Amino acid sequence: MRKIQVPDFRKFLAENPKEIFSLLGRFGAVDHKGRYLHWADFRRRVPTDIDPLAAWAATKLSRMSLLKTLELVAENDQPFRYCTPDALESVLHLIDRLCAPLLNERDSALVGQSERNRYLVESLMMEEAISSAQLEGAATTRKVAKEMLENERPPRSEDERMIFNNYLLMKETKRRKDEPLSLELICALHAIATDATESPNVQPGELRRSDDIVVGGRDGEVVHRPPAFVSLAQRLERLCVFANTRHDGREGRAFIHPAIKAIILHFMLGYEHPFADGNGRTARALFYWLMLKQGYWPFEYISISRLLKEAPIQYGESYLFSKSDEFDLTYFIVYQAGIIQRAVEQFLEYLERRRREQLELMLWLDEQGIGEKLNYRQGQLLRKVLRHPGRLFSVKEVKNEFGVAENTARTDLQTLARFKVLTPTREGKSVYYIARGDAVEQLKKTAR
Repeated sequence: MRKIQVPDFRKFLAENPKEIFSLLGRFGAVDHKGRYLHWADFRRRVPTDIDPLAAWAATKLSRMSLLKTLELVAENDQPFRYCTPDALESVLHLIDRLCAPLLNERDSALVGQSERNRYLVESLMMEEAISSAQLEGAATTRKVAKEMLENERPPRSEDERMIFNNYLLMKETKRRKDEPLSLELICALHAIATDATESPNVQPGELRRSDDIVVGGRDGEVVHRPPAFVSLAQRLERLCVFANTRHDGREGRAFIHPAIKAIILHFMLGYEHPFADGNGRTARALFYWLMLKQGYWPFEYISISRLLKEAPIQYGESYLFSKSDEFDLTYFIVYQAGIIQRAVEQFLEYLERRRREQLELMLWLDEQGIGEKLNYRQGQLLRKVLRHPGRLFSVKEVKNEFGVAENTARTDLQTLARFKVLTPTREGKSVYYIARGDAVEQLKKTAR
């Protein structure tokens, strides 16, 4: 991460007012491509015939009229602020528009609870749990991690424990979405994220008790020193008040778009850094908590950490840019909004792909003569069985992969066993089902 000192534009303005005012029409809040650039990038894009400091001062003046002040303050009591340039407004509109069919049809037959299980048979909640841990350094592969979660296998390493905890964290975030944010809830989420981990000095669910926790850059330098630990409880209570305040723009109240508010919560927990470890995982959980609370239920299935993991330096720099430029959160919000946009688009592509697969699967089941004998979920399981002869299937795996009750998963496996594509076998007290090598032939016989 680049630690760049932002020049004091007010001092330059006081010394060169005419030069700066002459540039106001040329340098606005964003550049000609609509980008809200930080000084670190801005200074390299100024034409050679113009003083970069003068251009920066003109840009900062243009931004001042757009910035909205939040009730949240930095440690020095300077308020956090943000604005919504056109490019960000466009992304927010796109997020709402892409989610609108899902949000508006939540109770319809298309996307009701049964249909969510029908199309979202592979819970993407697992993807977020895995990616969030990998973003923090977990080295376990996605395949191994998914196998662990699906089969409810106990973690065998510190990396697997982190992923397992993240999965429980996501489920708890969903379960408690209707609660107001409180210090107790923040600590409870952190306790789940760090339970039984080997991170030094971490106390699950307990605020840090010293000021020796800092955020370092790639060269070992300190890029962020969080607020003093003695003020943490009070500052987090203030954050809870912000989270619980209705920012709906009605009756004189300020309006903050739900996605922006969720991003602000994400940023603020990282800024406060209230725990010795696990701050990033808890911060991302708060983002999901608010999005689900505001009715954006598709975010139960949308992973932002997978995309953040692709560019961790830019993720860290977006934090640093906001802190270094007078606590202007716009940098972090714009970056996160872009991540959300991509994640939502990928989710809808996934959903469309699942719908096409459903149609193809139902046609295939009809061709086999069992279209009326198996439901879509059982058909999906059948296809998986036929692709993997000799593979063991367990009730726990089916339960977690398809998001159904254990009895339902057992019934699905027993149904396929009656078609003689699976053979039940017992290991101790557990019953497993083996995909038969002659499953295709047996299916043809039993389907007659």
